[in-house]
Amino acid sequence: MPSKILISVVGPTAIGKTSLAIALAKQFETEIISADSRQFYKEMRIGTAVPSREELAAVRHHFIQHKSIFENYSVGDFEREAIKLIEARFQEKEFLVMAGGSGLYIDAITKGLDVFPEVDPAIRTNLNEKYRKEGISVLQQQLEKMDPVYYAKVDRENPHRLIRALEVCIGSGKAYSSFLNTAKPPRPFITISVGLNAEREVVYERINRRVDQMMAQGLLEEVRALLPHKGLNALQTVGYQELFNYLEGTISLEEAVSEIKKNTRRFAKRQLTWFRKNKETIWVTPETPIEEVVKRIKQRSTEVSHENN
Repeated sequence: MPSKILISVVGPTAIGKTSLAIALAKQFETEIISADSRQFYKEMRIGTAVPSREELAAVRHHFIQHKSIFENYSVGDFEREAIKLIEARFQEKEFLVMAGGSGLYIDAITKGLDVFPEVDPAIRTNLNEKYRKEGISVLQQQLEKMDPVYYAKVDRENPHRLIRALEVCIGSGKAYSSFLNTAKPPRPFITISVGLNAEREVVYERINRRVDQMMAQGLLEEVRALLPHKGLNALQTVGYQELFNYLEGTISLEEAVSEIKKNTRRFAKRQLTWFRKNKETIWVTPETPIEEVVKRIKQRSTEVSHENN
């Protein structure tokens, strides 16, 4: 029975996961694994809310700005690299902290991934361009035809999920759903999920404030430098697409900022829907004292250890 504990800090964007993860890592004298897929890329610092220099210096972080947008880096690549690192760090540590808002990447570590066939990267590039030019409804209609089983349960407002499913359908000639729910080996560690949340109005206010801060920090200049590469997969994300549209003259800057806030709020709602599926999550708020969070983690750790002995 594994005795190592991975504390997974989850929650909607802008809620304070980084601060909580750092506080927990200090309490448990350990390190942080980032599972935020947007923060992997060194060219995307402001728009992905990468931890500050002070935060990165406070606790050792892994998987922060370690890749370039010009590299192909999949959730499968992340799973392989992160599991290898986690197993190595557990040689010295009893606890590790993982933090991020990317549900699929978190599940890749805690549960394992289904195995999918390799597909031509050009298929995703073409789908990204189709989405950019024609909108999400075209992707929804195409997936409904190619894989009605997956279409019935996928988050249809999430373009990344739609594009991922479609590229597998097109590249393999088989339904995406046919590759799901394969047996996976158990992880050699216990995961304790800590969810951070607040009232919806508080979450929305935090999101609006963060977007304003990003703009003040120079997000527009960051996006302007990336405009020639707007078709890359890493840049198909909130905060970048809206400003690309502004830079190309299709909307005003005020409209772009408003769209970023609106689309980030929608993203936060999808994140919460995903994370609430885990009924074992310990839910806390940004105001919960760190001592209380630690106490609840230790209680859960004891309970799980007894259940497995």
